[in-house]
Amino acid sequence: MTALLAISFFMHAEPLDMPRAEAYFVKDSAGAMRLEDRYEELDLWTSRAVLGRWSDETGRTLAVAKLFEVAPKFLGETMTRRKYVANAARPDRKKDADVRRDAISRLAPFAISEEPSSPHQALRGFEEVMYWHGTNTSAVVCSFLPEGAPDWYLAVWELAAGDDFAVSLETFEAEFLGRWEEIAAKDIRSEAYTLDAELVAEIQRENRRAARNSRRKGAEPPDLERELLRADAKHSVTNYPGWHVTDAEEFTVLDDLPSDNAFVAALTNELGVMRAKYAAAVPSPVSASNVLAVARIYKDRDEYMSALEANDVEGIDWSAAHWSQARREVVAYLPPDGGRELLKTIRHEAFHQYLSYACSMIAASPWLNEGYAQYFEDEESADWTIAVDIDQVAEMLPGVMGMDYEAFYEGSDAERSLKYRVAWSIAYFLEKGAPKVRFEPFKDLKTKYVAALLRSHDMRLATAEAFGSKDNLDLFAAEWKKFWRNM
Repeated sequence: MTALLAISFFMHAEPLDMPRAEAYFVKDSAGAMRLEDRYEELDLWTSRAVLGRWSDETGRTLAVAKLFEVAPKFLGETMTRRKYVANAARPDRKKDADVRRDAISRLAPFAISEEPSSPHQALRGFEEVMYWHGTNTSAVVCSFLPEGAPDWYLAVWELAAGDDFAVSLETFEAEFLGRWEEIAAKDIRSEAYTLDAELVAEIQRENRRAARNSRRKGAEPPDLERELLRADAKHSVTNYPGWHVTDAEEFTVLDDLPSDNAFVAALTNELGVMRAKYAAAVPSPVSASNVLAVARIYKDRDEYMSALEANDVEGIDWSAAHWSQARREVVAYLPPDGGRELLKTIRHEAFHQYLSYACSMIAASPWLNEGYAQYFEDEESADWTIAVDIDQVAEMLPGVMGMDYEAFYEGSDAERSLKYRVAWSIAYFLEKGAPKVRFEPFKDLKTKYVAALLRSHDMRLATAEAFGSKDNLDLFAAEWKKFWRNM
């Protein structure tokens, strides 16, 4: 049992939220198109400062932060991770009292006191300890500088209703501050995450070397933005002993499953294979050197539902996996009956993840997005299980291909189910049927669609431009009908 688990307020680890991204479609100096994610500076600062958050069954929560970077002055400013790290300033632990106070005010759950107070008696192992809760008795807010430490820390312990504040403060000093050396040695890791100028410079040197090599080999150099995203993903669980991290070049998987569970090994093998299949099926001119596919797998449904709530996702309580576009991660939980069905679901959600990056987060038409997600979920099989009138569905095709998501999702469960199967049948036909009949007008349909979507930012216009004319769309429906009638 670790030190943290022995303390009453370290009961349940709460993985930290990834910052919310805003997508920008840009061209670099060489003319290459790429997705550029930007974030509110305060979100980036907070996600790097907070080292961990824990809760217990009564509702008490404890957050611990390290104040190793100056909090942003201009709230609402957005920037890439690269720009943030390049401009991040380190405070002087002795002199920057105003900077430290400002940082504490950003992380505290209420307006902090004008002047801090000190413990009733000196605490061993610290150069200084300050309380900022003032007369507020709902939380203990404490900044502290351990002896010999380069940076200040902040602990915010939010109490449960009915807790005696004086008793809680004594508990905090005895069980947290009194055991800080043990806790910091075993459970609060932050140095590995601190991406200082030296590490950034080394990654940049590697990028330059790779760029020189790529001119000879035709390969894309690694991107600093990808590695900074990977570091953020790891940081979100690094102080939780039950969590594990599995890395590959293009993805990072985070999980709190038992160490002997075989699901993550199966998933990581699957992700590498599937991402190559996605790219082959729906190619994109958007550079992928800065893309990292993050997946977070929870061991139980309650954790998964909490993650959906944190991501402001509603109406999918029935689901086992979800692509959180704002947080840039696939979140899922492992059902009690094992991982076979979950692998299928993640293949579906991971395609949404891939297409979001491939289209620079511009919403693609549901006939493409949902159709191919189901195509890969079903392992590319032709399991046409719904009894339908082929002629009737052929007449539906142009309408379905012109739908936005509101139209695609509306109607009864049976109507939605049919639209999903129609979208799937389009994907299957494009992959299995069109090449067989040498469907020349549409061999580049998906490539044209993605290019048109990147230009227009309009899914309906992209579909119309990819087909070129109503006659071509009618021809597509006729060939679709011929293919499925012969299946």
